Amino acid sequence: MATPLTAGSFLAALRAEGVRVVEVGDWRTHNRNHVGAWGPVHGVMIHHTVTSGTQRTVDICRRGYSGLPGPLCHGVVAKNGTVHLVGYGRANHAGKGDDDVLAAVIAERSLPPDNEANVDGNARFYGLECENLGDGKDPWPAAQVEAIVRASAAICRAHRWGRAGDTSVIGHHEWQPGKIDPRGPGVSMPDIRRRVVERLRHPADWSPDDNKEEDMALSDADIEKIAERVWRRDGLPVSWGTEENPAWAAYSILHHATEVGRENRGRIKNMQATLAGLSAAVSELSHALAEHHQEIDPDALVARIQAAIEATTIRLEVDEGA
Repeated sequence: MATPLTAGSFLAALRAEGVRVVEVGDWRTHNRNHVGAWGPVHGVMIHHTVTSGTQRTVDICRRGYSGLPGPLCHGVVAKNGTVHLVGYGRANHAGKGDDDVLAAVIAERSLPPDNEANVDGNARFYGLECENLGDGKDPWPAAQVEAIVRASAAICRAHRWGRAGDTSVIGHHEWQPGKIDPRGPGVSMPDIRRRVVERLRHPADWSPDDNKEEDMALSDADIEKIAERVWRRDGLPVSWGTEENPAWAAYSILHHATEVGRENRGRIKNMQATLAGLSAAVSELSHALAEHHQEIDPDALVARIQAAIEATTIRLEVDEGA
């Protein structure tokens, strides 16, 4: 048994779930409570409107039409994902449906086929009317379906529904024999229920995009493309491997390159030290020669030797921070 949320709590729940909401007129007090009870409530029912144009659809769902006064739901889900609140309380949306279906919704177990209409659904369900022609061709944009999921999850979260099963959100066609809504490309009640259950596993402000990195799976073909770009970017043929290990993996190649680089840095440092020692020896030798041959200029001799070395060797600059 669940007492309906207050209008304020309902609005707060929708906004907490990330639903874009438009409040239409006196929606908080616009209802059919004078002709019957609203509550206890047990679930959310999804419909399509068989209309086009958001403003026209909102107006019809708020006012109703000849023979069926409004409100015709609690929220109108537009194509762009905005939910227009048009009434709160008893609304003419569900009509009579199958008591076995209602029992399954209350118990949160699999829905049986709806084969009779013997219980008042307007008293038992929140209703969401969704802007769609209902001809099986009019598409359901992703933003609209996401809004249905979020609005349904907001209500379920507030009532703590959907924890034992996934049948707290049903389609009109699952409630009343002869109904077909919602239908069309892009909408499916099993998919909506699955997504509602997934939302309820997360905080209200969760977004499916939050798990995009975790959910991304790379195929073997994707990995091959990445490897091709990373390892063969320069286009040069490189053959890795030894007799013991003819096909090196990327980790081994990187590890080998790191070790070789470390060894080479050590060799270069040793070469630098050796060259420094040779330079000092050349300088000392030049000055020693100058003592025995007064006509020799030691500084000029050292300069000539150093110039000759620079002309015949490759100079290596090592970044010590590398």
